[in-house]
Amino acid sequence: MLESLRRIVQQVNNAPDLEQALRIIVERVKQAVGADVCSVYLNDFEHRRHVLHATDGLRATAVGRVRLEMGRGLIGLVSERAEPINLDDAVNHPRYQRITDTGEEQYHGFLGAPIIQNRKVLGVLVLRQREKRHFGDDEVTFVVTLASQLAGAITFARTNGELARLQDDGIPQRFLPGLPASPGVALGTAVVVYPPADLNAVPDRRAENPEGEVHDFLSAVEQVAEDLDRFAVRTQSHLSAEDLALFDAWRLMLESDTLIDGTLTRIRSGNWAPGALRDTIAEHAKVFDDMDDPYLRERSSDVRDLGRCILTHLQKLTAAPIQYVPNTILVGEELSAMQIADVPRELLAGIVSTTGSGSSHVGILARGMGVPAAMAVADLPVGRVEGRELVVDGYRGRVYVAPGPTVKSEYQRLAADDAALTSELQALRHLPAETTDGYQVPLYLNTGLVSEARPLGLEESVGVGLYRTELPFIVRDTFPGEAAQMSNYRRVLELFAPRPVTIRTLDIGGDKPLPYFPMQEANPFLGWRGIRITLDQPDIFLTQIRAVLRASIGLDNLQILLPMISTVGEVDEALLLIHRAHEELLEEGYQVHLPPIGVMIEVPAAVYQCEALARRVDFLSVGTNDLTQYLLAVDRNNAHVAKLYDEFHPAVLRALLQILAGARVHGREVSVCGEMAGDPLAAFLLVGMGIHSLSMGAGSLLRVKQVIRSISRTRAREVLKVALQCEDALAVRRLLLDALEAVGLGGLVRPGK
Repeated sequence: MLESLRRIVQQVNNAPDLEQALRIIVERVKQAVGADVCSVYLNDFEHRRHVLHATDGLRATAVGRVRLEMGRGLIGLVSERAEPINLDDAVNHPRYQRITDTGEEQYHGFLGAPIIQNRKVLGVLVLRQREKRHFGDDEVTFVVTLASQLAGAITFARTNGELARLQDDGIPQRFLPGLPASPGVALGTAVVVYPPADLNAVPDRRAENPEGEVHDFLSAVEQVAEDLDRFAVRTQSHLSAEDLALFDAWRLMLESDTLIDGTLTRIRSGNWAPGALRDTIAEHAKVFDDMDDPYLRERSSDVRDLGRCILTHLQKLTAAPIQYVPNTILVGEELSAMQIADVPRELLAGIVSTTGSGSSHVGILARGMGVPAAMAVADLPVGRVEGRELVVDGYRGRVYVAPGPTVKSEYQRLAADDAALTSELQALRHLPAETTDGYQVPLYLNTGLVSEARPLGLEESVGVGLYRTELPFIVRDTFPGEAAQMSNYRRVLELFAPRPVTIRTLDIGGDKPLPYFPMQEANPFLGWRGIRITLDQPDIFLTQIRAVLRASIGLDNLQILLPMISTVGEVDEALLLIHRAHEELLEEGYQVHLPPIGVMIEVPAAVYQCEALARRVDFLSVGTNDLTQYLLAVDRNNAHVAKLYDEFHPAVLRALLQILAGARVHGREVSVCGEMAGDPLAAFLLVGMGIHSLSMGAGSLLRVKQVIRSISRTRAREVLKVALQCEDALAVRRLLLDALEAVGLGGLVRPGK
């Protein structure tokens, strides 16, 4: 049964259109289960009916002609309940309805499985038997699994118009849903790209000449390094300095001990270079895959893509040049930064990936380049869209395949509005983030890597509000020493000087393990992570503090941020260690100064002790991502509960107010550095509350600045007052969208000005 399932799924996925996919389903399932009839009914919601679209066992002439009123018969019952129905004698069921137009006899055995996509029943897959028959559990599971495969094919067909052609009167076109990654609207032609080398297909093979394999591997690494340098030069005029830093991430991974030494060790143990590389990449990528932090988890795709690049050179593959057309919509299952960089900027209109999220390198690059992008468009059959016309709605993560005249016309209008909005935003460069009544809200940058060749940072930021230090630790196979860390920190401090740079101390844990410091925990979010680890391992903490203090000598633009604080005792311990490191460096002759020190408020306990925390430190920084997850007990990466995650939940808003009140007692400033800071909708609330500064990704700076410059603090306080009376996040969002529309800025969060 499992082998039959595998073959049928493969055939369905390779089917050129929905009609062929349905034919495969009914023929193969009937044969595999040994039923007398297999049919597929699809729901026509426009006309409220179930339509027979494919059958093996009933009259072929009935296809498309047999239409049941929605909810009638056993087909309607399966659709209503959205669960399988298995009857050994369906004829005696009160909902049984015999349809003579199909030429059917009295069938007793009945198994109906709903075809479900995103909680919506699209149709019913039906098996019939003349004799009484109760289908077995394995058979039910088999049919349900196939029904789920059919759901994706139906969704795609509805989007590209195939289903409309199968039905006499057609239905409205629909979109394929995904995740918004870069705002904007794009219309163009799909150009599909795919990895030039398949690591998973590499077999194990004994190395006949290990040193020759070593030479080939190191040569391939050198060639990839040259490719990276070439792409960085090619794209530097189109990318901001922050986005160019992503190439540094690749170089850092490429030159890491984990990648180089791990592969060399496997080669010298007997495997040939491609096989050794495959195992090393798999091991390295798994470290990132197991993390719960979205930003770091996305790095696994970078590791795999890097492995494919090396394998390409190892195999001496020469892929045929891709023909990019005007208004190219780049489409792929797992796009890489280098594949995007390969497209001439003047030809690139949009990006679509079936995997990833807004925090992937692809999403970051797309925002930096101002290219609309949709990620995780899982239902898009990549192999079938080459050369097809696409519409990409980067605001909502939607993709339309072969859009009809109405859809196309509407998005052409929206694209024109979007171009006008982008032009207006460019006029804000170099202007302060200041409300109409003179209240300034400094906008800082969140970052994790900085390019050596970059200029003095983004002009639109007044500094770095959050510098993540985890990645240089993760890509190594040992803890980096003081000198290596100091070099990294010195670079970012110099590039932004005299603007302040807030460096967060190491924030690793059960959800972000180091390959050389593994931790297995049942609940990593509530486990050994952040400051808890570094205080338990003071040698790690002291080395990092010494490195950042030395890196700031002569610059004095450093600020230190302590993550995952839940007790005042943790702050007291950390401060003692920081003072100890400072005194040690003074004794060694270094002219170091103690910088401002702050704590992250991301644990509910810290909210209730913010006054005591503010007494001990110089500033507070709110990590709204984790704070929201902890307050609402929601893992936003868990599909079952992700819809409950909302930073506009009244509990989150009240927590922010409590943090501000506690900080105010001791005259401490409060910044917000989570995703909420970069959301134009949130600007009303954060300005109204009196948040002192915001820190966000580069792509959000101008949009948030536009909102701040368009409102008064008085108006923001009025909106906040009403928001605090709302009882759920949806009501808050509606209020904020209305407020944004009232100042003519609704286009910042949706298509159209």
